[in-house]
Amino acid sequence: MRVRLLASALNDLAGGRAFYDQQGEGVGAYFLDSVFADIDSLTLYGGIHARVYGYHRLLARRFPYAVYYKIDTEGSVIVYRVLDCRQHPGRTKQALRTG
Repeated sequence: MRVRLLASALNDLAGGRAFYDQQGEGVGAYFLDSVFADIDSLTLYGGIHARVYGYHRLLARRFPYAVYYKIDTEGSVIVYRVLDCRQHPGRTKQALRTG
């Protein structure tokens, strides 16, 4: 299965990295490595995760982030957002509406 990240997901990842870079040296890079490993797992496990707000939701293993994705008609995984789970659920819902 092919995995594609939209610009909105890449922007979310950049924001997460910036936050974790402020926490300590190398933490931002570790954040990206960890979350990208989770995203890479979608090549095998895409589509098995619970649906939330109309998207499949993969919870990251090492950080409090969730990867929201859909499967397109060709069977590819499209990652729409990578959002911090510590925010208010209303903000998550709004972020998913705006894409």
